[in-house]
Amino acid sequence: MFDPLVSSLAIIANTTHLLMLTTGVVLGLIVGVLPGLGGSAGLALLLPFIYGMDPAPALAMMVGLLAVTTTSDTFPAVLMGIPGTAGSQATVLDGFPMSKRGEATRAISAGLVSSIFGGVIGAIVLSIALVFAEPLLRRIGFSEQLMLIVFALSMVGMMTGTSHFKGLASCGLGLMLGAFGAAPITGVERLGFGTEYLIEPIPMIIVGLGLFAIPEIVSLARQQTAISESGRLKAGWLAGLRDWKNNWWLSLRCAIIGCLGGALPGIGGSVIDWIAYGHAIQTTKNPERYGTGDVRGVIAPESANNAKEGGALIPTLIFGIPGSGNMAILLGGFILIGIQPGLSMIRDNGDVVYSVVWSLALANILGAGFCLLFARYIAWLTTIPYLLIAPFMIGLIYFASFQATRGWGDLVAMFVLGILGVYLKRFGWSRPALLIGFVLAPQIESNVYRASTIYGWEMFTRPIVLVLIGLTILSVVSVMRRRVPESVHKTAACTYANTVPQKAFFILLAGFAAYVFTDGFGYNFLTGTFQVVAGGASLVFMVPLGIQLFLGSRTSCHFDEEGALEAHGVRVSGEHYVAVLAFFLACVGLFGFLVGAGFFIGAFLVWKARVRVHWAVMSGAAFSLFLFFIAYQLNLQYPTGLLNRLLPFWP
Repeated sequence: MFDPLVSSLAIIANTTHLLMLTTGVVLGLIVGVLPGLGGSAGLALLLPFIYGMDPAPALAMMVGLLAVTTTSDTFPAVLMGIPGTAGSQATVLDGFPMSKRGEATRAISAGLVSSIFGGVIGAIVLSIALVFAEPLLRRIGFSEQLMLIVFALSMVGMMTGTSHFKGLASCGLGLMLGAFGAAPITGVERLGFGTEYLIEPIPMIIVGLGLFAIPEIVSLARQQTAISESGRLKAGWLAGLRDWKNNWWLSLRCAIIGCLGGALPGIGGSVIDWIAYGHAIQTTKNPERYGTGDVRGVIAPESANNAKEGGALIPTLIFGIPGSGNMAILLGGFILIGIQPGLSMIRDNGDVVYSVVWSLALANILGAGFCLLFARYIAWLTTIPYLLIAPFMIGLIYFASFQATRGWGDLVAMFVLGILGVYLKRFGWSRPALLIGFVLAPQIESNVYRASTIYGWEMFTRPIVLVLIGLTILSVVSVMRRRVPESVHKTAACTYANTVPQKAFFILLAGFAAYVFTDGFGYNFLTGTFQVVAGGASLVFMVPLGIQLFLGSRTSCHFDEEGALEAHGVRVSGEHYVAVLAFFLACVGLFGFLVGAGFFIGAFLVWKARVRVHWAVMSGAAFSLFLFFIAYQLNLQYPTGLLNRLLPFWP
C-alpha cells in the first residue's frame, strides 16, 4: 500500500507531470468560464492531443482539466447569471443576486474557497475508497459487473432531466448508438447503412462533442450578446473567506453529499448541486433568504460540485463504470493511453492511480489559486461577444472530431450528432444518459454473454447480484415517488407551432428505435440480441412519452427550449445555426479543411459578428496557420476539397 503512495509522490513531483497538470488546469479554467464547452466537451477536445503520450502526464492533463471546470464556472454564474457548466446551475440563484447588489467579489471568493475545500475532500474520499478496492473487486464476477451496470443505467435514467421516461429512453438511444459497428462477440458487422465508416463503432470523441459542445455553442450564439455585461470586480475577497469560515460545517456536509452523489453512476453535477442546495435550505432556520442573495446558496453547491469529481472517480477507477458524462469521456482517455480501469489497474499501476488522487487535490488548489490571481482578466473574458468566439470553437470542434479516424466520415458524423445534440437539448432529452449508455453498451453486451455462459440462471442467485437487484428496484421506486422541484422545470405555453417540432423529433427517434429493433432479428442470436433489447427497451420507454405528447393537455409544453430567440430585433432559430454548421462542411468540401476552416471563420465574423473585413481575414488566416502548424508537428493529412482535386497547387 505504501510503495504506490511513495511512488505516486515521485510522479507528481516530476517537472513534466506538474507542467501537464498546470496546462490541464488552465484549459479547464477556460472551459469553465466560456459556457460554450463544459467539462465533457473540454475533455473530448483534449483526447486527440493525449493520444500516444505516457500515461502519467496524460492523466495529469485530463484530471487537471476535469477538476477545475466547476471552479471557474463560478464567474459566469455570479457575474451574469449564466451557469458556466451544469454543475453551477444552483449557484446562479444566490450568486447573481449578490452580484447585482455589488457583492460579486464576495460571492466569487466564497465560491472559490468552497471549491478548494470540496475538491480536497473528494480526493481524500477517493484515496480511502481505493484502499478497500482490491478485496471488494475479488468478489465481483461477470454477473455482478452486469448488474452493477444495470443499476448504473437505472440511476442515469431516473436521476437525469425532468422526465424519468425521457432519461430511460435516452439510455436506450445511447445503447443503440453503441450497437453500431461489429458485434463484440461474433465480429459480424451491423447497422452499417452501406457505409465503410460505420463498419467500426462510432468514435466516442465525436459523440461527446456532438452531444455537449455543439448544442451549447448554438444556444449561446443565437442570443447574439456578450457573455457578461460587466467585467468589473470590486473588493470583498476577505468577506468571502469569512463567510466560508462561518459556514464550514455546511460546506463539509455538502462536500460529502457531492462525493456520495458522484459515486453513484449517472447522477452528475446538474443534480448534485440541486441536492446540496436543497439540503442547505432544509437545514436552515431562515430558508426564505435563499434565492435572494444568501452566500450560503453559493457555498453549498460549490462545495458539492467540486467534491463530486472525486466521488465519480470511484466507480470509474474501481469498476470501469463512468460516474458521469465527464467520466465517460475520461474512461475513453484511459483506453487511449493504454490503461484499463479495474483490479489490474489498481494492482499493477498503483502509483499511477494514486498520482490521479494527488493530482486531483493539487489541481483544485492550483485552479482556485489561478482564479484568485487572474480574476480581473477572467471577468474581462466574459465581456467578449460570444459571436466572436463561436466560429473558433466550431473550427476546433471539427478539428478534434477529425482526429478520430482522420477521414471525411468524422466530419459528417460530427454534423449529424451535433444536430441530434441540439434537439435533445431543446426538447429536454438527457444527453448525459445517452452518452453513458453509449459508453457502457460494449460492456453490457459482453458481460451478458460471459455471465450467461459461466453462471447460467444462477447468475441471478448470487448474493451481491441480489443486493444490486434490490437497490435497482428501490432506486426506481423511490425516484418515481419523488417530485422534481418546480425550479428545475422548464415550461412554455403550448401552441401548435411549438408542438410540431417536438412531435417530428419524437417520431424520428421512435422510427430509429423501431429500425434497430427489427434489424436485430436479421442476425444470429449472439449478434442481434443486443439490438433487439436496446431498441425494444427504448420503444417501451417512449410509449408513455408519445401518449403524453400526442394525447396530453396543451396547457404547458412537456419541455421546449425556445425554438427562436429574439436578438436585436432578429428572430434567430436553432435551425439557422444548423445551417451555419452545414456551411462549415461546405467550405471544407470546396476549399479543403486547412483553407476552408479559415474561410469559414472569416466569413462568420463578417456575416454574423459584423467584424471589419481585414480583421476577419487576419483571424481566419491565423486559424489556418494554427492548423498548418499542428499538421506539421503531428504529420496530419487534412481532408481535401473540390479545389484540391481540380487545382494541384491548392494547399
